[in-house]
Amino acid sequence: MSFKMLDGLLQRGRKGFFQLPLGSSQLQPLYLLWCQKSTSVAQQDSADSSSVPENFSEPKPSIDDLYSSEQKSAVLQQLNMATVEELSAVKLLRGRKSINVIEYRNKHGPFQDLQSLLGVPLFQYKTAVKVCDFILNPVAKEERKERKTSSIMKYIKPEIESEKLKSINSIVSIVFGTRKIAWAHVNRHLTIHDWEQQECMMFMKGTYTPSVYLEEISSVVSRLPEADLYVLEKNGLSALNVNLFPVTLHLRTVEAMLYALIHKTFAHEGQHKVLSMARIFVGKHFELMVGESRTSGIDLVKQLLLESVTHAKPRVNFPRDRVVSYQNLLSSNKPWRDEELCDSLLQAVAFYEILILNNNT
Repeated sequence: MSFKMLDGLLQRGRKGFFQLPLGSSQLQPLYLLWCQKSTSVAQQDSADSSSVPENFSEPKPSIDDLYSSEQKSAVLQQLNMATVEELSAVKLLRGRKSINVIEYRNKHGPFQDLQSLLGVPLFQYKTAVKVCDFILNPVAKEERKERKTSSIMKYIKPEIESEKLKSINSIVSIVFGTRKIAWAHVNRHLTIHDWEQQECMMFMKGTYTPSVYLEEISSVVSRLPEADLYVLEKNGLSALNVNLFPVTLHLRTVEAMLYALIHKTFAHEGQHKVLSMARIFVGKHFELMVGESRTSGIDLVKQLLLESVTHAKPRVNFPRDRVVSYQNLLSSNKPWRDEELCDSLLQAVAFYEILILNNNT
């Protein structure tokens, strides 16, 4: 127990964990010990802080000092001769940074040293060093990307080969809860072809009757469009959690039935077309995680809908004639929020952005 916690407990008296009055003689030896330790720690902290100058920071070496003359010459040649398109091949120079490099060259002339990169808008020390490293050794960057892709694949089961990822043109992302099954049919350009949900009112009624589940899920599968892959959400609920066991059993049952029925309906010549994608992985991609829990993605989807009509190059392309109806659907006051519908879309976007778009760059 920390001394701060002890102090709080002592001050609360009977309301704390110590069911004794503050003035009890039984607490005095413990309180005196805490006072001695607190004084000792405070003195030590004071002594340590006095030895460090205020606002101290270790100076960074010049960027030019990090490389040999041959390396500097190679980087400068690339920075001074490359076009915007060639600069954009460097991941850290995509977008505005590559344009800023060209504008800096036009205004100030060719780069004379690497340190002058810090004069380019949006460039900081760490970014400039990473750009130089990539220009000198793009192969190492590719190796790191392969290792990253490998670590990503642990969230996708079963694993899928890189070559197959390159040939994927569309996926159907499927998310299910206790009352609904939702799906989003999205192509590799992040254009929405179909985005729907179906109420399953008989879920979790009675004793998980197999015929009821089969009827509800078969009805959904009959409405799914043809796609190259079908991605099911893999919920992270533990089967060991007794309180959530009914929900966990339901979700595992739905996942298994969807897997079997989709494979039977859409797999041709033994092709494997059904994957499971961890829910937590999508949450991390969109920064929706709070500790080990994932927060709602409805507000994020509303933002994507708004950007589809206000941005020239939106992150996701929705059918223009459906945007208003989608916005009304998510804005309406209902006892049950459309979490599954939103999560199916976010899962599709995460799949493309993490696996396919990164794999092609």
